[in-house]
Amino acid sequence: MPYNCAMSDEPAFPIEPPPPRRRRATRRSYIPTDAEGQAALIATLARRAYPSWELFVFSLLSGAILGLGYLLNSQALIFLAVLIAPLMTAWFGFLLAVLSGSLRFLFETKMALLISLIFVFLGGLLAGFASLLFPLRALDNVYLHTRLWIPEMIVLALGALILVASFVRSENKPYLPSVVVAYALFPPAGAAGFSVSAGLSGVWLNGLLVLLVHFAWISAVGLITLFVLKLRPLRGGYFWSALSLIAFAVLLFIFARPAPSSKNEATTIPQTTPTNAVVAAPPSQTPILIPSLEATFTPKVLSATPSPTTQATLEITLPPAHTPTVTMTVPPTPTYAKISANQGGGANLREAPDGKYVMTLLNGTIVETFSEFQVVNGRAWVKVYVAVNGQRVEGWLLETVIAYATPAPNFEASPAPKSSATP
Repeated sequence: MPYNCAMSDEPAFPIEPPPPRRRRATRRSYIPTDAEGQAALIATLARRAYPSWELFVFSLLSGAILGLGYLLNSQALIFLAVLIAPLMTAWFGFLLAVLSGSLRFLFETKMALLISLIFVFLGGLLAGFASLLFPLRALDNVYLHTRLWIPEMIVLALGALILVASFVRSENKPYLPSVVVAYALFPPAGAAGFSVSAGLSGVWLNGLLVLLVHFAWISAVGLITLFVLKLRPLRGGYFWSALSLIAFAVLLFIFARPAPSSKNEATTIPQTTPTNAVVAAPPSQTPILIPSLEATFTPKVLSATPSPTTQATLEITLPPAHTPTVTMTVPPTPTYAKISANQGGGANLREAPDGKYVMTLLNGTIVETFSEFQVVNGRAWVKVYVAVNGQRVEGWLLETVIAYATPAPNFEASPAPKSSATP
C-alpha cells in the first residue's frame, strides 16, 4: 500500500541567515563589477554631484559669517559658518571627474569649488578691513586656522572617507561628513583673506598653504576610498588618477612638514639694531646742578686790650670757596628686542606674568624693556613696552618669545665729579 503523506508548503528545516561574510558581500553587490555597470553608476553619481546655485549662495553666506567670527575672535561664529556651508558635492564631483577622466566635468567642478572658496576669501577680506578700526582686538582664531594640526588631519581624513562612502552607497545627502570637509577648506580660506587686509605679514600665506595641504590630503583619501569601494577608473581615468595622487603626495611632502618641537623659544639674533626697525631714543635730560652756597664771614678780635703802644690785631676768616656739587640723573638704558616666536606667528601680551590677556604682538614687532624679570610657575616673564597707534602699551611676555636686538644694560654707579673754584 503506497505511503501517502500530506505535502506542506513549510520547509522541513528553518532557513538560517547567511553567514557574516555572505552578508558583507551582499552589501557590496550594489556596486557593479562590469565596466558598463560602473560607467552607469559613475554617471548617476556625477549628476548628483553636479554644482548648483546653492553652492555659491551658501558659500557667500558662510564666508560672511566666517569673517565676522575672525573679527570678533569668536569660535562659535566660526563653527556656525562651517555648519551653514553648502554640501560639498563639488569636491566629490572633482574626485569623480578624476576617476572618469572627463576633462569637461573636471573643469566645471574645479571652477565651482574655486569660486566658492573665493567667496569665502572675500568674506574674510572685508572683515580684515573692518578690523583696522579695532587694532587691539585678539586674533587667536586667525592663527589657529593658519596652522597644521595632526589631530585635525586625522579627523579630516575620517570625514572625507565617510563622505565618499556615504555618497556612493546611499541616496541620502551626507550632511555631517560634508561639514568636516567644509571645515578643511573654508576656515583657512577665510583666515587668509582676513590676514591680507588686516596687514598680518606672512599669515595669509600660511593660510593658503594650509588650505592647499588640506585639499590635497582629503582628496587623496577620497580617491583611495573610491578605489577601495571597487570603483575603477574609466578609459582616461587611470592617467588622471595616477597624476592626481602623485601631485597630492608631492604637495603633502613639501608643505606638510611638522613644526619644530621647541617650546616656543625665540631664535637669538645678532646684537645689532635692525635696519628696518624704528627705534625711539630715550629723551635726553639736562644734568641738575645743586650748588652748595654755605659761606661764613666771622671777624675775630684776638686782642683788644690796649698796650702801652695801643696796638690792635684784627683776624678775618674768609668764606670757603664756592664749590658747586654736580648731580647727574642718568636714565636707565632700554633694551630693544623683537617678537620672534617659532609657533603661532606672534606672542600674547599680558597685564601681569601669566595674567590677563591684553593683545597679540606679531613676529617682528619691536618692543622695549628695562630688564624687569619675574619667574612664575617655572617660566621667566619680562616686562615690555610697545608703541601701538601712537600709544605706549606695557605688559609682560614670555622671555622665550623675545629676541634681543641690543645688549642688556649693566651700569654701575660712579662717584659724582667735583670741581672747586677759587675766587
